[in-house]
Amino acid sequence: MPRRLPTSEQLRTWRDFIETTEALRAVVAARLQAESGLSPGDYAVLLALSEAPDRRLRPSDLAVAISWERSRLSHHLGRMERRGLIRREGFSGDSRGAFVILTDAGSAAFHAATVPHLTAVRELFVEALTPEQMDALAQISAALRDHLPNR
Repeated sequence: MPRRLPTSEQLRTWRDFIETTEALRAVVAARLQAESGLSPGDYAVLLALSEAPDRRLRPSDLAVAISWERSRLSHHLGRMERRGLIRREGFSGDSRGAFVILTDAGSAAFHAATVPHLTAVRELFVEALTPEQMDALAQISAALRDHLPNR
């Protein structure tokens, strides 16, 4: 049985999808950085911590929440800690663990970035699509996510 490869049209659609999402992410990231001084990684960490009970998570739980490898997260947290956005605190009863805690400065930075960030999402993403296209995209995204292994 011959291998089934994507058609030229399917590959063109795939490339359009990848290139468009990468360009969109780059523009949103540049606006976030310019308007708030936060990187998308900073924003993801601050969002996860702002939604966590007591504004704290164990690093392993934070890594899962933002879909990052632990080593990447560890390096990023070091930079955020030096900027006063988060702090790390030992976990009582477990010398191996720690909590990542959202500081008041981190909370303020996150809240100051939220409206400009959501404005960029609205302007660059939501306003580009009709309500029908938005519904279709939600269905397509769910189908792709559900089709991935280990989901």
